[in-house]
Amino acid sequence: MSTPYLLIERQGPVETWTLNDPATRNALNDAVVDGLLQACAGAAQDATLRIVVLTGAGNAFCAGGSLGGFANQIGHPLQEGQSDPLLAMNRSFGDLLHALSALPQLLVCRVDGAAMGGGFGLVCCADHVVATKRSVLGTPEVTLGLPPAQIAPFVWQRLGESTARQCLLQGLSYSAEQALQVGLVHEVVEADNDDAWQATLQRLLRAAPGAVASTKQLLFSLRGVVPDVRDDAAQAFARGLRSAEAAQGLAAFARKQPAPWTLSGKNTA
Repeated sequence: MSTPYLLIERQGPVETWTLNDPATRNALNDAVVDGLLQACAGAAQDATLRIVVLTGAGNAFCAGGSLGGFANQIGHPLQEGQSDPLLAMNRSFGDLLHALSALPQLLVCRVDGAAMGGGFGLVCCADHVVATKRSVLGTPEVTLGLPPAQIAPFVWQRLGESTARQCLLQGLSYSAEQALQVGLVHEVVEADNDDAWQATLQRLLRAAPGAVASTKQLLFSLRGVVPDVRDDAAQAFARGLRSAEAAQGLAAFARKQPAPWTLSGKNTA
């Protein structure tokens, strides 16, 4: 069921889920996360659905998590005995990543523009990723004073430990071609190349739905080697957002200035 922030369109065996908040570059707010969780629950029970396409409206795929509703909590530690609303919010995003990964259908991300932070995490859940040449995919969290908490195990699984460490600990961004080289993206196309997109869908529809579901279940069972860190990740994110580092980093980002911990690159020894 479509909502203002999430458009759902069905064409035969293919359902397209479009993040629809171009003004924020399709940032993930509570309504979007809840809508996607409901869509995942419905898809898991739909034997006629074969492909789920996740994409974004406007000129971005997804800019990451929306912090607008928690702006007054950035840099402010909890008072003793106070419960933290950030925990449930961040845990829900972790639930979404797990639900997307567990879909019995093929999950295809169609990326055009920025896929940052949480949007990068969404891409890591996909079975197939098509990106336009102008797309940029990155994990800038640590440069803002935040841990990329919920997405970390999915980035680790998708890219392998060495590349995931580079990506997450340095806050790297990849062009579409670079993302293709590291295995994050599977196809790079020109923007608005509908012929290439239709050819991709036809190729994917050659796979039998029952065989796809069984194979994905087997692959998902292998995820037992990746710890379920949703609760720990929510705690880490909440602590990070309430830290002085996050307050300084996000303020510097808003002013388009370097964060205070950024060095000039000169030898300070």
